[in-house]
Amino acid sequence: MKREDVTEKILSKKRLARLTWAEIAGRIGGASPILITAALMGQMPMTAEQAAVAAELFGLDEEETLLLLEIPYRGSLPTAVPTDPLIYRFYELVSVYGTTWKELIQEEFGDGIMSAIDFEMEMDRQPDPKGDRVKITMSGKFLPYKRF
Repeated sequence: MKREDVTEKILSKKRLARLTWAEIAGRIGGASPILITAALMGQMPMTAEQAAVAAELFGLDEEETLLLLEIPYRGSLPTAVPTDPLIYRFYELVSVYGTTWKELIQEEFGDGIMSAIDFEMEMDRQPDPKGDRVKITMSGKFLPYKRF
């Protein structure tokens, strides 16, 4: 069995039960809805407690439940340049603003990176008369490069 098979089963059960990711995250608990969704999509491991609730919710067997606990091979895009329009916009943001973010972060903090491990993210809807907006807030620990 592959982790991708578990993701497909979860997506099928979610669809048939007409559940939202927010409802699922609320039932599983123990982490943000973003982290729970990422875990169920195969990009993060779950705790044993979270996996047990997910197993009951989605009718997973023992092997499928154990796969939810494993550290995954991260990176779920099928192509180097994403073709899905929504995901492509994030790729476009990095392509256009990546060097700007790098310059501004390094000017402010020095030579290093923003962690995607010690990391928090939130997503909110912002009402706007011209059409609702998506607000994504990311916060990652700054990790300076070490000299040796």
